[in-house]
Amino acid sequence: MNTSPCLQQNIEALKTVFAGDDLLKSRCFKLANGTRAAIVFMDSLSNKKDISDFVLRLLQLLPEKSNLQEICESTLAVCEATVEPDFEKWTSALVNGDALLLIDGNTQAAVLGTKYWQTRGVTEPPTSSVLRGPREGFNEDLMTNLSMIRRRFRTEKLKIKQLSVGKYTNTQIAVCYLDGIALPSLVKKVTQKIKEISIDGIIDSSYIAQLLDEHPYSAFQQCGVNEKPDMVAAKLLEGRIAIVVDGSPTVLTLPYLLLEDIQSSGDYYERRTHASFARIIRLIAIFIAVIAPSLYVSAQAYNLGMIPLRFTVSILNSVKGIPLSPALEMFLTVLIFEILNEASIRMPKYVGMALSIVGALVLGETAVSAGIVSPPTLMIMALSAISLFTVPELQHALSLLRVAFILLAGTVGVIGVILGVIFTLAYLSSLSANDTPLLAPFAPLVASDLKDTFLKKPITEMKKRPKSFLHANATRAKFTQKKD
Repeated sequence: MNTSPCLQQNIEALKTVFAGDDLLKSRCFKLANGTRAAIVFMDSLSNKKDISDFVLRLLQLLPEKSNLQEICESTLAVCEATVEPDFEKWTSALVNGDALLLIDGNTQAAVLGTKYWQTRGVTEPPTSSVLRGPREGFNEDLMTNLSMIRRRFRTEKLKIKQLSVGKYTNTQIAVCYLDGIALPSLVKKVTQKIKEISIDGIIDSSYIAQLLDEHPYSAFQQCGVNEKPDMVAAKLLEGRIAIVVDGSPTVLTLPYLLLEDIQSSGDYYERRTHASFARIIRLIAIFIAVIAPSLYVSAQAYNLGMIPLRFTVSILNSVKGIPLSPALEMFLTVLIFEILNEASIRMPKYVGMALSIVGALVLGETAVSAGIVSPPTLMIMALSAISLFTVPELQHALSLLRVAFILLAGTVGVIGVILGVIFTLAYLSSLSANDTPLLAPFAPLVASDLKDTFLKKPITEMKKRPKSFLHANATRAKFTQKKD
């Protein structure tokens, strides 16, 4: 749409574009020299106090001036003020919270930086709490999140590229990386992929993650998901790229390794012995969550000799009178726990906690008393469910694997469980995204990167960046050891 030198026509054109939107506001007034002018803005997106104090008040005291460029340079007391002749950019500025200054006789408008909207405070993320270390987490405001990342890098080497994706949402997306460390070809590849996205709207960073996935049907994610700025900063220092999406409290990082989900931000603020112990516990928890139910089913159904005699007698006494097969019994227990989990997440916070505790106790006790499930099945399922939450990022993938292994155990026995483990490891070994194997540094084996896996070495031994993925600079630190 073309702009007009007539002030009223420009206002009417804007009202036509935003017809039906009552948030569009306009304020007409006269400059000191008598020229008619108007301020146009979106209510709740622009700061009306700034418009009143630093725009309207100054313009009404303006000397004999009506040139927009001179007004922007010498009169207005706002940080951002540019002259824009394009009508489409006028509408884009309005929906982003900027105000427009229109003056009669001008075909251009001054775009004034008056953005303001309510955001959630910076708090500790619910799934990434730590005993030691930074406790601040990302929120839904893009600029707040970028400021938390920028504050950790007092260097011009941190580069931030801003893009806009979504036909209707025009969601702002920022691609962050460290110049000289991140691989330029990877930055170009990821940026180009985001630019090529054609979709009605982006609501959360998970949309971008799914659109960037190279294996969309895989149960395993291929982008790192982070809720804390300190973890994003650490990954940028390793040569990764961060993708920040406006409206989302989670930041994506690429390239991604499956090992990242077993590591925790708290591991890097504790002694290495405690960090190594915690990682081994998480690995054991993954094994219990996925394998323990299927091993119990296969042992009870086909391979009872696997269980020591005393335990066998105890289990046989417990399962006496149970009408369901071991596999069906375990499936029923899994279903109950999954329903309780879904209900507790979607219920109000305090009601959800009560539902989880009371529901599990009442249903579990009733099911055992009624002879539908046995106490060992309930105990193993409860242990498996608790173990899942030690690695929350892998919870959904491990839940699917648990069901698959129970199915294999119920049909083939322990041989099926072993074949399932072999197939899963082979599948993970074949997966790669952004030229990075998902199971590195184990498959393929990268010996130098084993220093920060299940056993964490001292920071003085981590002089090089990970070789599991490509970057532009291998050296991370240089330590000089003092001689006694």
